Amino acid sequence: MTHTPAPLDPVALAAALIRCPSVTPAEGGALDLLQQTLSSLGFTCHRLPFEEAGEARVDNLYARIGTAAPNLCFAGHTDVVPPGDLQAWQVGPFDGRIEDGVVWGRGAADMKGAIAAFAAAAARHLAANGSDAGSISFLITGDEEGPAVNGTVKMLEWLERHGERVDHCIVGEPTNPHALGEMIKIGRRGSVTMMITVDGKQGHVAYPHLADNPVPHLLAVLTALDGLVLDQGTEHFQPSNLEITTVDVDNEATNVIPASARARINIRFNDAHTGNALVARVEDMVRAIAKRRGAAITVSAKISGESFLTEPGAFVGLVAGAVERVLGRTPELSTTGGTSDARFIHSHCPVLEFGLVGETMHKVDERVPAGDIEALSAVYDAVIEGYFARAADFAAERHQNNAV
Repeated sequence: MTHTPAPLDPVALAAALIRCPSVTPAEGGALDLLQQTLSSLGFTCHRLPFEEAGEARVDNLYARIGTAAPNLCFAGHTDVVPPGDLQAWQVGPFDGRIEDGVVWGRGAADMKGAIAAFAAAAARHLAANGSDAGSISFLITGDEEGPAVNGTVKMLEWLERHGERVDHCIVGEPTNPHALGEMIKIGRRGSVTMMITVDGKQGHVAYPHLADNPVPHLLAVLTALDGLVLDQGTEHFQPSNLEITTVDVDNEATNVIPASARARINIRFNDAHTGNALVARVEDMVRAIAKRRGAAITVSAKISGESFLTEPGAFVGLVAGAVERVLGRTPELSTTGGTSDARFIHSHCPVLEFGLVGETMHKVDERVPAGDIEALSAVYDAVIEGYFARAADFAAERHQNNAV
C-alpha cells in the first residue's frame, strides 16, 4: 500500500464534529468534515442523499478502504437532537470545547465521539498494516435521530444494488450506563406502535340514549390491554411490555359526548414475538370487545423494528475480549434499551453495538471525558486488529449461521 495515513487525534476530531450543528435533518458540515478526514486516509467516499415525499432530504456517507473481503463496517450517525434551551448549557452545545479533560457539546456521547474514535483506530491500523487483509468501511447517516426513512435503510439498499457486502458491523451507540466497558448490546427488542380509534356518536350529555359515547368503549379496550402479559422474558431478553402512551378525545365542552376517542400504545417486544403477530393479537382482542359492546373500533399500526439477536460467538467474543484487554472490565452482553439503526443492519450481517457512556446523551450539557474517547479508540483498534487476524473464523461463523 503506497498511501500511509497520518495519525489522527480522536479527541480533536470529536470536538471538530461537535462544532458542526448537524441537528436532524441538517448536515451541518459534519459529513463534509468526516468525508475529508476519511479521504485523507485513503477511503473511497460516496455521498448518498435521499429524499422521500413527506420527509426531509437527508445526506449520508458510505466510505470504504480496501477491496478484499471481509468488510468490517462501523455504522453510526452524525445527526443530533436539538440542544433545547441554549441558556441552560454551561458550554455552548456546538462550541466543541475541551475543558479540564472533558469534551462538551451536543453529540459528544451520541455519537460523534465514537465516530472519531473509530476513525482514529482505522488510521492507526492502516498505517501499521495497510488494507490488504480486508476492508474497513463507514456507514454514516444523517437521519438516525429523525424519522429514519432516508438514512440507513436506503443506504443498505444502495449497498446491495452496487454489490457492496458488509460482513460484520459495529454500531457506535453509547451502550454503557455509567463506565466505559460495562455493556455491549448484542440485540434489541422490537417496537410497534398502534393507534386505537373508537368512532361513537356525538350528543348532549343529558340525552345519552341519543348518542354513543366512545370513551367507555375505549376504556374497555385499554383495560384489557393493560392487563395483558405478553411473556416472562427469554434467554437473552427482558419481558416484553405494552404501554399506553396517549388517550385523546379533543373535547373541550363539558356538556357534549364526544364523537370519537383514540389511544396510542407502544409494545417493546422480545424474540418470542414478531411485530405482525402482536398487531394481529391486539386486533383480535379489539375485534372481540367491539363485537361484544356493539362499538366501531379500528386499529392502525406501525412496526419500527423487529427484535434481533447476534448470538454470542466469535464476533461477540472478539469485541468483548478487546474490552477486557484494553479496559480490564468484563462487559455485560445486553439487549436492553430502545431501538437503534442496528435493527436495520441485522438482516444484512451480524451486528453489535459498543460506544461511549450514555449518561448525558440527549441532555443539556452533554459531555464525555476525553480519556474515554481515547480508550474507546484503543478498544476499536484492538477489534480491527483481531478481526483481520481471525478473518477465517468469522467467515466460518457467518456461513454456519446463514446455513441455519
